[in-house]
Amino acid sequence: MEESLDIFTNLAKDLLKDEKINPVAEHIPSSKLYDRLDLSLHQDPIDDEKFLASLKDLVFTTPRTATNAFFNQLFGGRNEKAVLGDLLAVLLNNSMYTYKAAGPMIGVEKVIIRKVCDMVGWDENADGTIAPGGSMTNLMSMIMGRDYFDNKTPHQGVNKKLTVYTSLDSHYSIPKNAAFSGIGRENVRLIPTNKFGEMDVTALEQQIQKDKADGFHPVLVNATAGTTVLGAFDDIENISQICKENSIWLHVDGAYCGSVLFSAKYKHLIKGVDKVDSFSFNAHKMIGTPLSCSLIVVKDKSYLHESFSNDASYLYQTDHDEFNLGKTSLQCGRRNDALKFWTLWKSVGTKGLEEIVDRQFELADTARDYVRNHPDYKLYSYDDSISICFNYKGIPARDICTKLYEHSKLLVGYGSFREDEFIRLVTINAQNENKDILNFFKTLELFVKENQTLFKKDVVQ
Repeated sequence: MEESLDIFTNLAKDLLKDEKINPVAEHIPSSKLYDRLDLSLHQDPIDDEKFLASLKDLVFTTPRTATNAFFNQLFGGRNEKAVLGDLLAVLLNNSMYTYKAAGPMIGVEKVIIRKVCDMVGWDENADGTIAPGGSMTNLMSMIMGRDYFDNKTPHQGVNKKLTVYTSLDSHYSIPKNAAFSGIGRENVRLIPTNKFGEMDVTALEQQIQKDKADGFHPVLVNATAGTTVLGAFDDIENISQICKENSIWLHVDGAYCGSVLFSAKYKHLIKGVDKVDSFSFNAHKMIGTPLSCSLIVVKDKSYLHESFSNDASYLYQTDHDEFNLGKTSLQCGRRNDALKFWTLWKSVGTKGLEEIVDRQFELADTARDYVRNHPDYKLYSYDDSISICFNYKGIPARDICTKLYEHSKLLVGYGSFREDEFIRLVTINAQNENKDILNFFKTLELFVKENQTLFKKDVVQ
């Protein structure tokens, strides 16, 4: 083990050094992957020298998500204290289903969940759990909404026509989860959004009433705190009133931007979150812990038990159920994703997490100001978002993004809203500085200037 730790340390040092020089890794087309890298597996062991060479080549050609050139997904950066927690979790290798297997690590998760519930504004009856990602927490909310409507469903199955509601611009996991939960993809109602990407509350109410008149049973409304493209926030307060009047479970999918919970300045974007039934956010997004760390909290913990608890005498042999977290989780074996969040939170405090969140909005303001003040750019997104959507010189967004990627210059993605397609820059890496944001634009502009022939029929002046 000590030899392997030495290998890891040396590789990590070499990688960190190289990232400063080459913030984007060598691009390997998928068609050439197996020719370029030795990924083959054999019957006999490989010698140490060849093993190390293959491993280093693999590490050094993997996309670099922690540098100041990665703006592609809704995560990024590398917080040292959070990484420390994740490394320790791997070394300890606890599973979080029982206190017997995880010991004090159960307390780590419970302290995090309790603190988050307090920040939402809930009492001691609230609880939650940690899952691998936002798709999983959205599935858990849908299952609880289904069972909230009819508590016989976990035992007898779905035997009524159920419907769920989410915005047209919400996460793609909602239809998938409807299939998994027995509700059905065709029974997902995609509610229109306004020009800001926010769910049309009037249209939501009208659709619910129509479905009820048609013999359907609404069981869940999924509101979004930070849509994946524009980063829009649905009107939780007004949606919660509709759900209350119709006895529908309300979940807020804050996977992307629900972490505004930690910010006094931006928490107003999720005003009314204390009125919902469940709320989730990804600490591996705005908070900056390593992948993955998704939290879901519920106002009434009894629904976690009713939907996910199942006895297993071979597993739950000691301690009270309160410390056997497998009773409230969708999973059985589950890695310790709480520790990395705890080491970060413990080291910087709640104020430090607030600064991390606020910093991303500051960087977004820098990017928006640049786009607004530059005649070659067109802005498609709005304030109070860490998604900056724009086009440059009328060049198709996917062309610019693809060529920047293929030439190992920048990693940034594109998105669409209604009929428009654009580059989507996300400022989720709070370790970036304003100069890194400005350098992004200068790198893009220089690349286009120096490679005009790459864009074929696109007009570049």
